[in-house]
Amino acid sequence: MRKVVAGLFITLDGVTEAPYLWQFDNFDEDMMASMGAFITETDTILLGRVTYAEWAPYWPTSTDEPFASFINNTPKYVVSTTLDQVEWGQFDKPTLIKGKLDQEIAKLKEQPGKRISVTGSPTLVDSLLQADLLDELTLMVHPVVAGSGKRLFKEGGALKRLTLVDSKTTRTGVSLLTFQPRKN
Repeated sequence: MRKVVAGLFITLDGVTEAPYLWQFDNFDEDMMASMGAFITETDTILLGRVTYAEWAPYWPTSTDEPFASFINNTPKYVVSTTLDQVEWGQFDKPTLIKGKLDQEIAKLKEQPGKRISVTGSPTLVDSLLQADLLDELTLMVHPVVAGSGKRLFKEGGALKRLTLVDSKTTRTGVSLLTFQPRKN
C-alpha cells in the first residue's frame, strides 16, 4: 500500500508560510539532495487549495529545474471544498478532491505506485495528521525565527504523538527531521 508523506519548510517558531522570505540563504547542496530524493520516491502530488492557488500560475511556466519538470508532469490532486475546477496550464489537469478526504485518500493509497507527497499545504498536512491519514512528516527546520506568519499546527487540534525515524543536519544548519505518527 502506498504512503502519504509530507515535507515542509518550517522556522523555529513554527511558521510555514512564505518560505521564500526566510529560506533561501540556507538552501544548500544537502537540502537539494534531500529534495531530489523526495521527488524520486514520489509519483503523485497532493495539494491544498491555497498552495494550488499559489503554484498554478507559477509552475506551468517555470524553468526552475528539476522541480518544474517534476511538479508539472506528476499527477496532482487538489483538495478543496470551495473550488469547482482546477487547471495546470498546458499540462494535464489536476484531479479535484471535494468529497470525503478519508475515502479519497484510501482510494489513492490502494493504487499501485510510489509515494503520495503533500508539498507545501500546511493546512492540508494538519488535517491529514488529525485524521490519521498521514504516514510520514518531514520538517525542514530552518535556523530562523519568522516572528509572524501561518504556523503548521493550529490551536485546538488533538494530541498526536510521533516517532522520530530520521534526522540530518545540513551544512547551513537546517535540521531535516522525519516523523511517523504513532498508532494507538
